[in-house]
Amino acid sequence: MSSALEIKNLHVNVDDQPILKGIDLLVKQGEIHALMGPNGSGKSTLAYTLAGHPAYEPTVGEVIFDGLDLLEMSPDELSRIGLFLAFQYPIAVPGVTVANFLRQSINARRRAEDSEDKGIAIPEFRRLLIEKMDALSIDHRFAGRYLNDGFSGGEKKRAEILQMATLEPKIAIMDETDSGLDIDALRIVSEGANALHESSGMGLLVITHYQRILNYIEPDYVHVLLGGRIVESGGPELALGLEEKGYDWLREKYTSEEA
Repeated sequence: MSSALEIKNLHVNVDDQPILKGIDLLVKQGEIHALMGPNGSGKSTLAYTLAGHPAYEPTVGEVIFDGLDLLEMSPDELSRIGLFLAFQYPIAVPGVTVANFLRQSINARRRAEDSEDKGIAIPEFRRLLIEKMDALSIDHRFAGRYLNDGFSGGEKKRAEILQMATLEPKIAIMDETDSGLDIDALRIVSEGANALHESSGMGLLVITHYQRILNYIEPDYVHVLLGGRIVESGGPELALGLEEKGYDWLREKYTSEEA
């Protein structure tokens, strides 16, 4: 049975101000959804709420993943059940190599499932990491660098994709992964996400301002967020329309409907 992320009538406050005002969204494992919207529409608020960030306060609604209420879970619990958030601005972790970070992440998940698990053996982990890096066309030297420390924007996003490949989540949320990337880095990161989607059946929720990442990661469904609500849903053609016409026509449409 495939997994699904189901958001029902979700309202979220930040600093006592309402940001999300009733989000309904269903993302099934194996599907690719794009969530688009201008600055201030609530896109990143949704991502951080799903990741369990304490500054984001759900006031109404629920988020169900594999029958569990995500809003009652800690970030590490979310990771263990198969949800992954690729951050817009990944933080640097000086002194911790990419390889060590990934090995500890795998072991944390394994020990959460079985307290007597001794963790992945080093030779097994090396084989796994090399396999994933080769599949994503990542230089093996990358593993010995400190996580995101001195990384370019593209390297930070590639490290996120490598984490996704290693941890194999059921559903991944990519929060403005295209932010700050040049065309070459965008293509490489997108190809990695596509490879994971195709090989593992991972579901993807791609949160973005612009259509350009959707030239590489083709969504099954596109949703538009305005004023804390999803106001329009459709197929890839909706994203192309937004690229051509912007968001003003949707603002006018839904402002007139509410008036």
